[in-house]
Amino acid sequence: MIPPAGQADDGFDLRAIGAGLAFAASVPRLRQALETGPGAAAVVQAPPGTGKTTLVPPLLANLVGTSGRVVVTQPRRVAARAAARRLSELVGSPAAGRVGYTVRGERRAGPDTRIEFVTPGILLRRLLADPGLDGTAAVVLDEVHERGLETDLLVGMLAEIRALRGDLAVVAMSATLDAPRFAALLGTSGRPVPVVDCPAVHYPLEVQWLPAQAPRLDAGGVTRAFLDEVAATAAEAHAAADSSVDALVFVPGAREVSHVAAALRGRLGNSVDVLELHGRIRAAEQDRAVSGRHPGDGPRIVVSTDLAESSLTVPGVRLVIDSGLAREPRRDAGRGMSGLVTVSCSRASAEQRAGRAARQGPGTVVRCYSQQAYGAAPAHVTPEINVADLTSAALTLACWGSPGGKGLPLPDAPPRQAMDDAVEVLRELGAVTDDGHVTAEGRLLAAIPADPRLARALLEGAASAGTRLAAEVVAALSGDHRAPGADLPRLLAQLRADPGPAGRRWAEEAKRLASLARRQPDRHAPVPAALPPGRGEAVGAVVALAYPDRVARRVSGSEGSGQYLFTSGTRAGLPGGSTLSGHEWLAVADVSRAGGRDAAGTGAVIRAAAPLSATMAETAAAHLLAETVDTRFSGGRLTARRTKRLGAVVLASTPVRPTASQGRAAVAAAFQAGGLAALSWPTAAASFRSRLAFLHRQAGEPWPDVSDTALLARLEEWLGTGLEALAAGAPLDSLDLAGALRGLLPWPEAARLDELAPEWLEVPSGSRVRIEYPEPGDDGAAPVVAVKLQECFGLAESPRLAGGRVPVLFHLLSPARRPLAVTDDLTSFWSGPYAQVRTEMRGRYPKHPWPEDPWSAPASARAKPRT
Repeated sequence: MIPPAGQADDGFDLRAIGAGLAFAASVPRLRQALETGPGAAAVVQAPPGTGKTTLVPPLLANLVGTSGRVVVTQPRRVAARAAARRLSELVGSPAAGRVGYTVRGERRAGPDTRIEFVTPGILLRRLLADPGLDGTAAVVLDEVHERGLETDLLVGMLAEIRALRGDLAVVAMSATLDAPRFAALLGTSGRPVPVVDCPAVHYPLEVQWLPAQAPRLDAGGVTRAFLDEVAATAAEAHAAADSSVDALVFVPGAREVSHVAAALRGRLGNSVDVLELHGRIRAAEQDRAVSGRHPGDGPRIVVSTDLAESSLTVPGVRLVIDSGLAREPRRDAGRGMSGLVTVSCSRASAEQRAGRAARQGPGTVVRCYSQQAYGAAPAHVTPEINVADLTSAALTLACWGSPGGKGLPLPDAPPRQAMDDAVEVLRELGAVTDDGHVTAEGRLLAAIPADPRLARALLEGAASAGTRLAAEVVAALSGDHRAPGADLPRLLAQLRADPGPAGRRWAEEAKRLASLARRQPDRHAPVPAALPPGRGEAVGAVVALAYPDRVARRVSGSEGSGQYLFTSGTRAGLPGGSTLSGHEWLAVADVSRAGGRDAAGTGAVIRAAAPLSATMAETAAAHLLAETVDTRFSGGRLTARRTKRLGAVVLASTPVRPTASQGRAAVAAAFQAGGLAALSWPTAAASFRSRLAFLHRQAGEPWPDVSDTALLARLEEWLGTGLEALAAGAPLDSLDLAGALRGLLPWPEAARLDELAPEWLEVPSGSRVRIEYPEPGDDGAAPVVAVKLQECFGLAESPRLAGGRVPVLFHLLSPARRPLAVTDDLTSFWSGPYAQVRTEMRGRYPKHPWPEDPWSAPASARAKPRT
C-alpha cells in the first residue's frame, strides 16, 4: 500500500540517484500522481536516455515502503542486468542487495531486495503461479512502446489484478506517443490514469545519408557486401571524429553483429576497441559494452542489435551508424511457418537510434540507406501480437482464465485466425480443452520457459531419447543458432565442441532445461525407446515431437532439387549442398520463406532439420495418421483406393473394391460437384427431359420441374435404382435416364404427354420431323422444327403445342439444308416473303419445285421427277 504523503520510506536518495538526469524534474509530478491512494497507477512518457528507468523504481520503492517489492520488467535480459547493475552502483548496494535482477537462467536477488529487474517472461510465469503477486507492492512495465507480445499480455493481466487487488501500484513507461492508449487500459471506471511527461534533452544532431552501393537484402537475408560497406562506413566516420567519441553501429541480428565487428577489427587492428552487444554473448561482455569507458581506455565502437535502441544507454556515444534494418517476428499462415525476418526498421526506431548520438552532447548519425528508403519505412514498429506465432500467448491466456484473450484489456486484440491456429496446436498437444480452457498437461507445459511445442519435446523426448539429448536439442532450437546446411545434428556437434560464448551459453541452457525435465513426473515414451544407432535420428525424434506438422518426406523424383512435403501440406526445399540431402524423412525445426535455388521451387527453405525414420515419423505424428478409402466417380467410372496418410503425406495407396455406401457417396458427390453434367444424356433421354421442362414452363404443376437444381434435390427419388447401379460399378451408359424421368410424370395427365408435347411432327410431305424443344432453363426459346421448305407446301398454319399455347417455330431449309426463313406464322410467310425466296432459289436449285402457288402445290421431300 502506498503510504500517505510525508510518510514514505526514504530509503533511496532520489536526489543523488537523479543527479544530471532529465527525468529528475518530473519526479515531483509522478510522486503526486502516485500519492492519490493505494493501488495508484500512472503512465510515464519520456524519451530514451532521460533517466526514467533509473529514477521511477526507487521512487516507487520509497512510496510503497516495506509493504512489498517493486518489480521492473525490461524486454531483454541484457537490459535487465544493466539496469540493475547501474542502479546498484548509484545506491551503493552490493549484488543481490537492495537492487537485484532475475532473468532466464540467472538470479541475483535476495530477501533484502527492494527493487528487482526481470524480463516479461519471468513476470508472466510468476503471475500464472501466483495471480495475486503476493509480496509485490508495485510493478513497472518499461518500454511498453516496443509492443512486445509478453509485455502486451502483462498490461492486460495487471489491469485485471488492479481491479481485484486495490493496493497494487502499476506504472507503464513509454518512449513514444502511445502513452494515452496505455493510460486508458490501466484506468478504472472509464477514467484513464495520469500521464507524466518528460521533455527530451535536445543536442544538435547531424544526419548524413550514405546509401550503400550493395543491396541490403537478398534471398538469403542480409548480404555480406552490405555488411562490409557498413563496417567501412563506421571505420571512416569514426576515424574522422574526435578521439573522445565512441560509436554505436546498429545491425539487425547477432550474426550480423559478429560479421561487422570482425570486419572492423580487420580494418582498425588494436587502435580501437570493437565490442559486440547482443543477447548471445556472456553477461560480462554485455556489461563491458554498456558500461562506458574507464580511465585510460581508448576509443570504442559498439556493434549492437536493436537492444541498444531504447532499452540501454551506452555512455560516451556521439556517433551512430545505422544499417536501417531490424529483425521482427512474422507468421506465414498459409504455410504454417513463423520466425524472425529481416525488415526495414520503422521511422520511429530510426529516430530513436539517431537520438543515441545526441544524448550527452552534439552528435552525428550516418544512415547507410537513402532518404527514399526512410520515407517508405513504416511509421512505427508492428505490434508483435499482430504478426507473431501466438501459441505461447494462447497457453498463457488459457492458464490465466481468458481463453483467446476474451475479456482481457489488451492494447490490441489478437488476430482471430492466428489465435484459432494457436489454440488448435494446443489442442493437439493436449494443453487445452475443446472450449480453450487449460488442462493439467497445459499447466505443466506452461511451467517450462519455452514454446509449448518445445516444452512437449523436452518432456516426452526425455522419456524416449534421454534427458540430456532432449535438453540439448531444445536449447539449440530456443537460441539464435544457424544450422550449417540446415543440418541440426551437425549444429549440436559444433555447439558441444565450441568453447566460446555461444557454446557456453547453449551448454548452460541445456543443463537448466535438463534439470527442469528431471523435476517433472515420469512420462511414457511416445517414440520407441530403442532408437536407431544413428544419433541424428534420435535428434529427429525430439524435433518431431515438437513439430509433428513439420515431419516431411522427400517428394518422389526430387532427389536433385531436395523438395520435401510436410504433413501440414507445405512444401519446402533444402539449401544447396546440404548434408541432409538424400534422407527420405526429415523432422524440420525451422522453415522460412525464400526464393532462388535453395527453395527448390517451393517458395520456402528448410533452415534446421534432422533425419527421421519412417517408424518414428508415424509415431511422433500419430494423431495425423489416418487410413481412408478414397472413392471417385469420374468419366463414368467408379474407382476406389485405400490410402494411408500421415497428414498430407501419402504413405501407401492400393486399389480396392468400394462398398455400396462408399459408391453411393462418391456418385452423389460427383453430382453435387459437377451437376447433372456428370451424366451422359442420350439423345432420347435429353429430348424427353426437354419436353417435360417445356410443359412445366407452359402449364406449371403437376408437370414436374426437371431443371438441374430440382433434379439434384430429388436425385434419390427419380434416379434411385440408377444410383445403386452406378454405386455397384455399372457403366454410366447403361442407365435408362428417360425411363427414370418417366417416374416423375403426373397421373392421369401423363397420358396427354404426346398430345401436349409430341416428340415428332408430321409435315405435308409425309415426313416425321423431330421437334427440338428448348433445353431446361432456356425460358425464352420456342419448340423448333427444322425442315426443307418444299415439305411444307400446303401447310397454312403453324401447329400449336401445350394445348394451343405455343406455336411451333419453323426453320425452313433449302435443299442443301441451309436456313432460308424462320417463322411461326406460315400464312404470312407464304403470302409475302416466299416470293422473294423463290426468286433467289429457283435458279440455284432448278431440280427442286418452286411453284408460284405454294398453297396448292404438292409437298415433297424429293427433287422434281425427270421428264
